[in-house]
Amino acid sequence: MHIDDDAPAGSPHAEPGDPSPDLAAFLRAFTQVAEAAAQVQQEGRPGGGESIGDVLRSHLGTDPRHLPVVREEISLLREIDADVALEALVARHGGGTLLGVGGGEQRMHHSFSELVEHATLYNQFCVGAVDYTRRATGPDTVRRMVAFGLHLFAVDGEPVALLQRTSSPRFGQNAAIEVMCASEETTLALLAELRDAMVEHSVLRGQVIAFTGNPFEPDNAGFTFLRRAVVPEADVILPRGTLDRVAGQVLGVARHREVLLRAGQHLKRGVLLYGPPGTGKTHTVRHLIGAAEGTTVVVLTGTSLRLVGLAAETARAIQPAIVVLEDCDLIAEERTELGEPQPLLFEVLDAMDGLAADADVAFVLTTNRADLLERALAQRPGRVDLAVEVPLPDDDARRRLFQLYAHELPFTPEALDAAAMASAGVTASFVKEAIRRAVLRAAEQGHPLGDGDVRAAVAEMMADSESITRSLLGFAPEPDQAG
Repeated sequence: MHIDDDAPAGSPHAEPGDPSPDLAAFLRAFTQVAEAAAQVQQEGRPGGGESIGDVLRSHLGTDPRHLPVVREEISLLREIDADVALEALVARHGGGTLLGVGGGEQRMHHSFSELVEHATLYNQFCVGAVDYTRRATGPDTVRRMVAFGLHLFAVDGEPVALLQRTSSPRFGQNAAIEVMCASEETTLALLAELRDAMVEHSVLRGQVIAFTGNPFEPDNAGFTFLRRAVVPEADVILPRGTLDRVAGQVLGVARHREVLLRAGQHLKRGVLLYGPPGTGKTHTVRHLIGAAEGTTVVVLTGTSLRLVGLAAETARAIQPAIVVLEDCDLIAEERTELGEPQPLLFEVLDAMDGLAADADVAFVLTTNRADLLERALAQRPGRVDLAVEVPLPDDDARRRLFQLYAHELPFTPEALDAAAMASAGVTASFVKEAIRRAVLRAAEQGHPLGDGDVRAAVAEMMADSESITRSLLGFAPEPDQAG
């Protein structure tokens, strides 16, 4: 058959049955693609990349398509721990080789078995550069983590191939570890060893973290590291003996855990701090966190309270730990049609109850509305061992608060005492704001800071025009004022 490239279809020069020029061009292009594919099949991918199928066959000593793959998904919360643990685990078994897998985003849509199948049959997915990403390991530290990589090593002489991949929220995929090995026993033992190493080398251990992410998908929850602020005991102004009771339950149990365990006593405990807004509940919690150096702290607040089950699981894995649930009355305000507390509150209580008695985990709950929690707690006794009121500061406490927040400022003791007596019913937040206003007043009027400024600031804030401000700062009039 003769093809005249210049003869249009239907021209006198085109023989009957001859293809059109467009079809002829397509056939030539298709032939070139086929020849290129054959060349790749013989020589490997362009650029000299070796097929991972061939690499795995050489390492494992058999056709990798015939070997089982065991997959273990890793939550977003623990993928950095998995990376650290894998590095330690491979080193423990004598070291190995880390390879990348070429193939673009297509890799993300294939399991390890599928990657091997395509690499073997179609020569896709050659050896390439390892993909890395960066993850925080503390408030000020980061680690380069394997995002997609193939680990080749041996466990007691048994060759193992392990594919590590990070999470891909864009594709709705969790992080995962996939192990290929001829011995199922070796595979299962290796994964168990990995889980233990993730606990042993966890970057969460001894840190203060707050959960983030979608509260309705706990497995996809992430976290952020918080700095462990140090709040001295002298800066916590509570009624005499209150802080000792709270610290003894939260911190004292941890200090004497061995004595308690030998005596057959439980370590798991719950402490409830209740009282009006602004009285110092959160401030007290900050002191406990700062004093619990080396203890893992998980902070839940707002919508992240829904992640309490995950928090309890994390705390159990890397104890000693403290789980803080701030403003937990928020999850008790919604009621069922029968007036019962909503199930989420019971989920919190169940998470507390689900820990073993010897778990060195303290739950610290704060609430502005103890009445919303009291009934539920009474229905589930034993979850909270100590309930402590953090009340509005009395005269002595207000005097200490003014002294605390006026530290090194040029106010006389007499002026601070007078300010304390003139502000009955206020909270610590009020006192802190009063001192700030006094400093601002002196700056705006251009004179040195003095007693008159603090007197004026308190008088201004106690005036009728500031009633909403006082309410926002937690003011509650004493009985003689309210009457």
